[in-house]
Amino acid sequence: MSADELAASEGTFLTHLLTIAPELARAGKLATSFAALIRNAPDKANGSALEAWLASAKGTLLDAFVRGVERDHGAVLAALTEPWSTGPVEGQINRLKLLKRTMYGRAKYDLLRRRVLAAA
Repeated sequence: MSADELAASEGTFLTHLLTIAPELARAGKLATSFAALIRNAPDKANGSALEAWLASAKGTLLDAFVRGVERDHGAVLAALTEPWSTGPVEGQINRLKLLKRTMYGRAKYDLLRRRVLAAA
């Protein structure tokens, strides 16, 4: 939600909060820019943009998040630059797990197999 969408009292509170704690304002801007980086994926330019974002976010309130992104740097970079998605596969896995959970303790493998095949 942007500051323009806030009620008057919320906007006043936000302005006061950001004057008291300017590091929150910086963290908010960094979070917004990271969200924009993700929304623009996949884009080959995101690789250099990610590096710039990580450098600017180090030492801020988002430092723990930055360390997590650096730990999984390869996966994050691939998600931001490559056009492929595992979304369809994850959806199928979720569907199968849901069927398995609903059948837990009620039947053996043969009935579970028939139910999975019938749902396909």
